Amino acid sequence: MLLSSARAATASAGFGRRAASSLALKYSNAVFNAALQKSPQTLNKVQSELATVSTALKDVPELNSFVTNPTLSQQERFAGLSAIYAVAEGTKKEPVSEITKNLFLVLSENGRLAEAQGVIEGFNELVSQHKGELTVTITSAVPLPSDIQRKLEASLKQSQAAQKAKSVKVANKVCRMAVRAAQ
Repeated sequence: MLLSSARAATASAGFGRRAASSLALKYSNAVFNAALQKSPQTLNKVQSELATVSTALKDVPELNSFVTNPTLSQQERFAGLSAIYAVAEGTKKEPVSEITKNLFLVLSENGRLAEAQGVIEGFNELVSQHKGELTVTITSAVPLPSDIQRKLEASLKQSQAAQKAKSVKVANKVCRMAVRAAQ
């Protein structure tokens, strides 16, 4: 019974696909195409800036609260963008790319800042596809023993999809829901 519940949960969550909304995917595609049209260096810079913002959204409660607050006026959202730009600059204090600025400006103007994480996830997937990277996530209830993970990695790297990719990244994700159900 638990197995069928887990299957239903993973199927409904879009197992093997990110949980970004179709709206976030539109923004992801637009940012990816804009950065790629400029240059590969711009694509890498935007990816780095978005990775920094993504980490900050997870680690800084105030920033996450700002982005997910639906009650802010357009002026308040616009004023708060400077905090996102400051985070995107990172420790190097390099100016934020116009593409990154435009992304958050458009998200703010359209009241879609809450979609930022989904946009960043979608963007990262597009960059990975562009670079020929294949990321495989092994989801388990408990961390896999290293010998089993190595065997799975070896097997996965022999698959047809992995053979087409330039590089393969394998990660073990422990599903908290499965851990609770197993207890």
